[in-house]
Amino acid sequence: MSLPIERPNNRICNSQVAASHQVTGHQVTGHQVTGHEVIGHQATDPEFAGPQCTASQFPDAVPGSWAGILQPVQQEMRAIAEWLRLQADSGAIIYPAAGDRLRALELTAPDMVRVVILGQDPYHGPGKRVAGQNNADVGKPDQGSAGQAHGLSFSVPHGQRLPPSLRNIYKELAADCGIIPPASGDLTRWAEQGVLLLNDVLTVEAGRAASHRKEGWEAVTDAIVSAVATTQSPSVFILWGSHAQAKAERIPALGADSIHCIIRSPHPSPLSAHRGFFGSRPFSRANAFLEANGRGRITW
Repeated sequence: MSLPIERPNNRICNSQVAASHQVTGHQVTGHQVTGHEVIGHQATDPEFAGPQCTASQFPDAVPGSWAGILQPVQQEMRAIAEWLRLQADSGAIIYPAAGDRLRALELTAPDMVRVVILGQDPYHGPGKRVAGQNNADVGKPDQGSAGQAHGLSFSVPHGQRLPPSLRNIYKELAADCGIIPPASGDLTRWAEQGVLLLNDVLTVEAGRAASHRKEGWEAVTDAIVSAVATTQSPSVFILWGSHAQAKAERIPALGADSIHCIIRSPHPSPLSAHRGFFGSRPFSRANAFLEANGRGRITW
């Protein structure tokens, strides 16, 4: 006789929302409270293992733990690989560098995921040095750098100047949890704890924001998000901005009566952070939900 599945403690996510500053302008549905919604879906996860794809199938080898999940979108990945090759052959500079494009998957295996933070597309600018390197070059483009993007949403390599959105993320982290913002913008330490730092689109042409949208990446990252959403492990989805929220709406498993906690707010960009990102307390709310459901807290 099968045992009933224990439902997660969504009351914590709801109570944390009620205690935070209200974010207006979001639709109220299901279990949503003051502009934030608790959603999710439960299912088994037999696909969390598989052979590692070869470089001939895709320039960046797919980590073995994600291979089974991405098998249904192999055709899309081959098409992306060919399109990227043609772009590079035409002289386009593509960020992040080959080898870093699936870094979020390399650092965070499916069974490790506790939090998903969705971004839009990678940073499209060159890297910029910070104080402590060569003071004469502070703030100038780093010609030896492969750019700010290194395969993790909102993150930049150690030693690079913090982008405005990441500075605002650190400001909210300090206000929310009392954590002194680190000097480094490298969020690898989050990824290694089970925070999947995933962009909707995983490449971009230098200097051209959103230039690789609608070239096939969306199907690939939809498959990744859907795989996390259909596990039996309660997770937190942090959706900053309308683009990330629209992506979640495309995932059937992120519907009503689910086991996950979704935290919605405006994007941390300086253009929108003061419309409700500041004061939304995503970090403490995520940890409260994870601890209430026996998954431990993230050391932000």
